[in-house]
Amino acid sequence: QITTLINHKDKPKRSDKTLQAIQRVGQAVNLAVGRFVTVGEAIANENHELKEEMSVACIEARRAGETIAQLTDVASLDHPESDSHITIFTDKTGVVKAARLLLSSVTKVLVLADRIVIKQIITSRNKVLATMEQLEKVSSFQEFVQIFSQFGNEMVEFAHLTGDRQNDLKDEKKKARMAASRAVLEKCTMMLLTASKTCLRHPDCESARINKDGVFHRMRLALEQVIEIVTDSRPNGENEMAPISIYSGIKEFKNKVEGLRENLYFLSKENLSTMLEVILEHTEDFTDSAYTSHEHREHILELSKQAKMELEQLVSVWMQAQNQKAKDLMEDLEVAILKMCQCMNELKREVHNAATSLAADLLKYHTDHMVLKALKITGVEGNLEAVAEYTCKLSEQKEQLVEMCRLLRHVSGTEPLEITCIHAEDTFQVTGPQIISAAETLALHPSSKIAKENLEVFCEAWESQLSDMSLLLREINDVFEGRRGEKRVYLSLPRPGKHNANLKAIKPVKLDTEEQAKIAKLGLELHLLTSDVDSETEKWEDQENEIVQHGQGMSSMAYSMYLFTRGEGLLKTTQDLFHQAEIFATEGTKLASALHALSDQVRDDDKPLLLLEAEKLISMCKQLQATAKASAQGKSATFTKVDACILKTRNVMTLLCQLLPLCCKLQRKNKAGNGCLKPAPPWKEDRIRTGTNARTPERRAETFGIKSLENHVTNMTFLESK
Repeated sequence: QITTLINHKDKPKRSDKTLQAIQRVGQAVNLAVGRFVTVGEAIANENHELKEEMSVACIEARRAGETIAQLTDVASLDHPESDSHITIFTDKTGVVKAARLLLSSVTKVLVLADRIVIKQIITSRNKVLATMEQLEKVSSFQEFVQIFSQFGNEMVEFAHLTGDRQNDLKDEKKKARMAASRAVLEKCTMMLLTASKTCLRHPDCESARINKDGVFHRMRLALEQVIEIVTDSRPNGENEMAPISIYSGIKEFKNKVEGLRENLYFLSKENLSTMLEVILEHTEDFTDSAYTSHEHREHILELSKQAKMELEQLVSVWMQAQNQKAKDLMEDLEVAILKMCQCMNELKREVHNAATSLAADLLKYHTDHMVLKALKITGVEGNLEAVAEYTCKLSEQKEQLVEMCRLLRHVSGTEPLEITCIHAEDTFQVTGPQIISAAETLALHPSSKIAKENLEVFCEAWESQLSDMSLLLREINDVFEGRRGEKRVYLSLPRPGKHNANLKAIKPVKLDTEEQAKIAKLGLELHLLTSDVDSETEKWEDQENEIVQHGQGMSSMAYSMYLFTRGEGLLKTTQDLFHQAEIFATEGTKLASALHALSDQVRDDDKPLLLLEAEKLISMCKQLQATAKASAQGKSATFTKVDACILKTRNVMTLLCQLLPLCCKLQRKNKAGNGCLKPAPPWKEDRIRTGTNARTPERRAETFGIKSLENHVTNMTFLESK
């Protein structure tokens, strides 16, 4: 609304409709500021240490809102320019100043409110830590139950605060770390209950004490990590140095290599060599692992050797190209770049296959939980020798699973999944010894119900983590195949043989290295256009708008086609590409229909341009559809068809880059002309009314399962203490 006012163009003729619209915008801004400031003042009254700063910011915001309302009070003036009353028409700089003051004071209120939220989380953490210290020192069941009841309530409060904070985080890496810490707290809360009860029942048992101490230590680490994320700091000012994965290393290396197309001098050959050395050092995690198959190990070593040779060839051509920029040399450089990238893609696929096949085999092998079942049985029997035998087997299993997590981290594909792998590795490292100490306690006290229950809880945590690993493995495979990740992939891609019976007779064809070299420039242009389109769609206030939705869909499909030119992504064959081009053209036709609908809402003088652009789009999409459906026999004809499809897709995307800002401008113009104080639509009112209830499932998910934990505490009996 503020942008609408600032961008308002002065015109000699001002209709009543324009004057009323300006006044409504001014009133809307003032009302919104009033509501915002009321909340800010309420927060200030509850937090005395920031009350003065918050109150000053709220007063500034309210004053700016009132100034904007006064300057836009123009509807009642027949000739605002000749009137002594100061308005937006006579003093536009006044509106700009008021808007700046408003935005700065609103930002100040938000920053202060954020500081208060952080303080609430720290205060809540401190309460939890203080109560944990009390729980560690209790010596009777009765005292433990009273303190644990308080601890449960404090954990519920901490869960709510950190859950809201996790949802507010924009950084996906921090979000993943927060989720991992909260998952630890969720599982450890139940472990703390049973481990503490076991220690109270068997105060002289060393294994029970070790078991309990491990839980308390892990909870403290998780609480500390939450505070690090919330305050964006680390103890002693140290920086977090996460190890680089093979996947991210290859991605960065390829970006540098491909950058040589644009600039031959932006990095040194030493830098490129060092980057490859680091990647190949990381592959030693696979080749040195006892769990990597002989076949995978040989392939990785072979591809590592090939990568060194390809880099030598690339550097040789690159150095020649720097000295003499002949056309032949630039073509040789393009081929060398493609060969280097292809080799790195093959290496990435090989380490991915090695890690995921190992994970699939291990998860399948351990799905029956035979070792855990044996520990429970031998523990109840009090058979210390058998328990010792099975704890050795569990330790072996733990080492296998930890190694699996380390290898999966290298191929996880995204930072959040890397963090999930690290969290899983930590969980297996810690939970394994805790199961062993719980099993030893049960073997020493085979008739103890609480010791048996404690072992059950730790075994459940292990089984739960194994189950989570299956989901994680699926996500890692999805990222690798391009089904999710950094760039959204359009999911309406038809599959050959499934959607079209005629495709069964067509042999799938892939582009070879030479063909990829020819089409690389066109693919790069397509990539840049997808970035431009994404940038334009992000400028729209209404992300649910039909034009935005179609634009985003087309951008995503064009990105898949760009990946095809590099030999990556979901489109594996030329037939996949042609199908994607058909769907892309259909989506473009739907966008043209949305443009026609918009033309009915805009003013008469804007309509012809919009209709002309819509007709252009329809014509281009028809041409693309015809090209994609045309038959092509032989390698040369197929490549010509691929080239034509990508060229026509690029042309459509170029038009889309021009269309989106035009539509956005007309949409805003139309909105300003029709006024901004329309009543809220029914669905929005329903959302407001049911806001609290709508959050209930999320709340339930965020409270660490505390309800069941509280029930557990309530049902505690003191039969054993007797």
